[in-house]
Amino acid sequence: MLLLNVFFFLSKILGFILSPIVWVFGLLVYSFITKIETRAKKLRIAAVIVLYISCNSFIVDEFFRAYEPVTTDHDLTKTHYDGAIVLGGIGEVDMRLKKINFSHSGDRLFQTIKLYKTGRIDKIIYTGGSGSIEFPEKKEGLYVQKYLREIQIPDSAVIMETESRNTYENAIFTKKLVGDSLLNSKFLLVTSAYHMPRSLAVFKKAGFTNITPYITNKVSGVRRFTLDHLFIPSVDAAFNLQFLLHEWVGFVMYKIKGYA
Repeated sequence: MLLLNVFFFLSKILGFILSPIVWVFGLLVYSFITKIETRAKKLRIAAVIVLYISCNSFIVDEFFRAYEPVTTDHDLTKTHYDGAIVLGGIGEVDMRLKKINFSHSGDRLFQTIKLYKTGRIDKIIYTGGSGSIEFPEKKEGLYVQKYLREIQIPDSAVIMETESRNTYENAIFTKKLVGDSLLNSKFLLVTSAYHMPRSLAVFKKAGFTNITPYITNKVSGVRRFTLDHLFIPSVDAAFNLQFLLHEWVGFVMYKIKGYA
């Protein structure tokens, strides 16, 4: 457990260090500290370049296109599955209102609800506790369960895991929850497209032998060559790039640890 905690904190720190905004800020601060004017100019130019690349929608889109997997369009098939394993990280828990405010990753849950309502899956298996160092009590799964009850999804159709803090724990805690006898069941793995390569590798390594990827909230779309997409900086692009860089760091760390 100690090693898991160390790994959890280390991954958070690395994710912060590799943030493009942190690099831009660091370069600018260094440019004002250094007493060598030529170096200061180079640092400021480097900061502008890093910022522009991070905010360029076309470049960021291509990064996602190269990494996000292309999978079967399950909405065009009628294949039935025993359950869908939905990975957490889909919103922010509001402790005052006792509810979850969904983010863009909420698509993971909404697509799964549709699969259940249309009879494509028997069980919704949700896995997600608190991924926050500061607020470990904000266990997402508890509030997702509350939400599902409020929209009339019966408890008998839901398996809820509320202790996991990251993708590795999603897999091992879900495995314990469903039991070895169900590992060969026909499952969909539901998560964001950029998160799928790591997630699928981790769940297969954990022993899920009959699991099929179902990607949601895909970032890369049709390749565009419009003026705004090619040249005009976008805050959304920088926001998306942050997620992708965090994912790359996570995948490398998981490979090193043997989780994937």
